[in-house]
Amino acid sequence: MADLDVLNAIIAPEAEAMGLALVRVAFFGGESDPTLQVMAERPETRQLTIEDCADLSRRISSQLDALEEAGKDPIEQAYRLEVSSPGIDRPLTRPADFADWAGHEAKIALKEKRDGRQRFNGELIGIDGDVVTISDKEGVEHKLPFDAIDTAKLVLTDKLIAATVPLSIEGADEMEEEGQD
Repeated sequence: MADLDVLNAIIAPEAEAMGLALVRVAFFGGESDPTLQVMAERPETRQLTIEDCADLSRRISSQLDALEEAGKDPIEQAYRLEVSSPGIDRPLTRPADFADWAGHEAKIALKEKRDGRQRFNGELIGIDGDVVTISDKEGVEHKLPFDAIDTAKLVLTDKLIAATVPLSIEGADEMEEEGQD
């Protein structure tokens, strides 16, 4: 299995050199479909263009190829590189994400049970220091240490859709028409 700390150390400078913020680096798929997934965004828009994805993919590939040629390949097996925007129902991976997306519905799973629960769904209240607060459907606020969170993501809602404006819809009409043929 790939060391995510090593991969982050390789990938983060490449994203930063392009003015991008790294959202997540993950390695999954096991033996059948090993995939190195990289999510990044432009801090000012919270989105990524197709050109940004392609450019970042090339930069990462060049770095990983150079390490492989030097005999220092951080991923010993064949794998697929996937570079993307985090999407509308994005993962929440950094403390700033919990502040930025306060007021939206989220799902949080902890590494271990806390007060008899491991999963929390509800409105994200925000983060204070290293404590994330989420209010469940009954209005009960749960304070969760950031380091105890295994996964967290936004839930696709009308409110989230309204808050997430695409960079451009140019060409969307043509794509829709092509799909109807």
